[in-house]
Order: sequence, then structure tokens, then C-alpha cells
Amino acid sequence: MADVLFTNARIFDGSGDTPFRGEVLVQGNRITRVTRSGMGARAPQVGGVTMVDAAGAFLMPGMVEAHTHFSWNDQPSLDSIQRMPPEEHILWCAQVAKTYLDMGWTSCVGAAAAKPRLDVVIRNAINDGTIIGPRYLAASQEITVPGGLGDTTQPHLPQPEFAFGAVVSGAEEMRRCVRMFAKYGVDTLKINLSGESITGFSSENSQFTETEVATCVEEAKSWGKRVAAHARSTKSIKQCVNLGIEVIYHASFADEEALDLLEENKKRHFIAPGLAWLINTCHHASEYGITPQVARGMGYFRELECAIESMKALRRRDVRILPGGDYGFAWTPHGTNAKDLEYFVKYLGMSTTEALLSATAWGGPMMRMGKNQLGQIQEGFLADILLVDGDPLEDIAVLQDKRRILAVMKDGAFHRAPPLRSGARTEMTRWAA
Repeated sequence: MADVLFTNARIFDGSGDTPFRGEVLVQGNRITRVTRSGMGARAPQVGGVTMVDAAGAFLMPGMVEAHTHFSWNDQPSLDSIQRMPPEEHILWCAQVAKTYLDMGWTSCVGAAAAKPRLDVVIRNAINDGTIIGPRYLAASQEITVPGGLGDTTQPHLPQPEFAFGAVVSGAEEMRRCVRMFAKYGVDTLKINLSGESITGFSSENSQFTETEVATCVEEAKSWGKRVAAHARSTKSIKQCVNLGIEVIYHASFADEEALDLLEENKKRHFIAPGLAWLINTCHHASEYGITPQVARGMGYFRELECAIESMKALRRRDVRILPGGDYGFAWTPHGTNAKDLEYFVKYLGMSTTEALLSATAWGGPMMRMGKNQLGQIQEGFLADILLVDGDPLEDIAVLQDKRRILAVMKDGAFHRAPPLRSGARTEMTRWAA
């Protein structure tokens, strides 16, 4: 890969500081130099480098999506997602992976697959260059109990292998399930600790026994795997903290005790509330039979209010809140993920700086690549970089427009390069599509 020097850029480096005008040198797959303009003599040039004149465009770290479902196929039910034949399903996942990278999500954390090995196959294909996609951590299917979220078996067709989730009952079935997914090569075990009102099992209820959850965590850790939980209910949030579940999805009904626990253990946990699912289920799912009246009857308006208050309380307590809104349902289609950042500003009161940090520096450690690797424009970090036409700090919604994302670099190579013109000094020209 060619070395690249971005010049004349407005740099948001992910440190939380005010953006500054400067240059960024990428050599191989690393950022090797960050120079502020006006700090004295111009930094020495490097031979054989591609020069990209950003012309004042906004340079920022690639974004991290904390709650990703590549295999959700923009359908309105779990059954319709799972029923896609495996051959078509893997092609769908490959297409979606490219979409995420197109939109500036250079890293994604799998939050469950619709079939046992879909995430693993996609991750491996990205890593070996067979398909195009972001850095990806592969998840298992959702682990659930009979009758719980993800159990789509029917009394006359009870075959668990055809269910949306992996259905277990008791500690030994849980242990066998975890070992099976570990054998397949997942990075993360996903467990549905609470219900989901759209399935008829209330989001405020929890279905697993303490022994079953503890077995999941114990067995996953013995295989070097992470556990992530669908945890909307108060009980399930506390289970995550008390039993060592690192990734907590939703956390809608956090009471004061749960908030205190999360604050005390904030360096151990990543919280992705999935606001897009709640907001769009309440307000934008009428076409699929979920009118606002129906959503209110299901309890989603109440949950949305509780989730907003819980996230505001966690924000005041300096707990990491990350984007990832259960995209991949009919009313939360893939490619619209940057709406999460808008929702963080509109509903949680985040500044635009905080919203950008949630998608960059705060999420970088979630990829489990060690310290000082992802989420910032700093010397020594991996070169995952976006060049944006416009200022997300003035209008966070610009990140929802693919045309405004001028360039996407992952691991030091352009997935989408800025337009270049030939000459002794190769430069980018500003463009509008």
C-alpha cells in the first residue's frame, strides 16, 4: 500500500480537543505523524508519498458500530429474517458489510447472527480479502430459553436448529451451546437475558436462572470469548454487572442500584442502548402494522422514556454510551446507522463532540485490539480514517449522507479514495455528487 499524506485538513483527532488544521501521514497501516499547521517550520516531506490536499475538509477517525447485525435482512420479523436460505443469506451479509464500510463504519461488533456460522464466515472472508467490509467481531446466534426472545420454534415443528436463536434449558445445555459456538469460532456469545415486547415476552422480564447465566460466562471465558447481553430489564442489567458480562445492549430499565453498579464498573462495560429501534418502533413502523397506538400498547413508548432517562443518568456518571441501534429491521434499515449520533444529540443531550467520540475513541477499545489502536488520529494508531465534506460538529447529520463522506481508509488503504488529479504533486479535488 502507498504511503499517504493528508494536508490542509481540519482534524478531529478523537482526543476530545477542538479540531485543528494540520497534516496526517500514513505509512503502511499506521498513522506515523500528526502535524498542526502554524506550529513552526513545515514538517519534512517523505519521498514516494501520495499527497491528498483535503482543502479544509473534516478528517476524523473511522467509526465503530457497537451493535451490528449483518444478517438482519431489513425484514419486519425474526421469522422472516431467519427464513432466508443460507446461500442468499451469506450474499446478503457480504453486501451489507460493504455498505457499512461505505458509510464510514470501519469497525463493527457483531451482536448476533441469524444462523450459527454467518458472522464467522463473513469475518473470515473480510480478513482474507474475499469480500469487502469493516473490521469485524463475529457473534453467535442469540442464546435464549424455550419461549424466550429468539425462540421461533412451533409446536408442530419444534426443531431447535431452525429457530432464530439457540434455545437452551439448564446449565448443561448452556455449556454445550457455548462450546458449540466456540468451536465454530465466534468472538462473542450473545445471550438474551431479558424479553422483547414485540415477541410477546415483556422487555421488563428476565428468563434465565442465575446458574444458567453464570455457566454461560464461565464457559465463554474458559474459551477466551466475550459475552454480550440483550438486557432491557432491571434484573438483567444487574446480572451483567454482577456476573461479568462486558457488553450490555439496551439497559433501558436501569434503577438507581443498577446505575450505581454501572458507574462503579464503568471501565469494564460497554453500553449500546439501541435507541433507533425504540424510536422507530414507536414512530415509524405503521407500514408494518405497528402503529403508535400499537407500540404504546406493547410498552415501547414507556420503554423509550425510561431508556432516555437511563442513558442521561449514565452520561452524567461518565459511563460509555455507544452507537448501534439494532439496524437491519424493516424500520431500521442498514446504512442509516449514523442516525444514532443524531439521536444521542437530540434525545440524550450529548454535544456533537460527545456523539463523535462515542463513535470513535469510546468504541475503539471494544474491538479488543489492545490500547492505542483504534478510534483516534494519533501517532502509532491504525490508519482507519474518514474525510468528510462538511462539519459533523455543526451538523451531525452529514454523516448520514454517503455523498458527504469523501474518503474511507481502513488499515492504511483506501476503500474509497478521494478524486485525484495527476501531476508531480498528487492532490485531492473537492467534489460534490
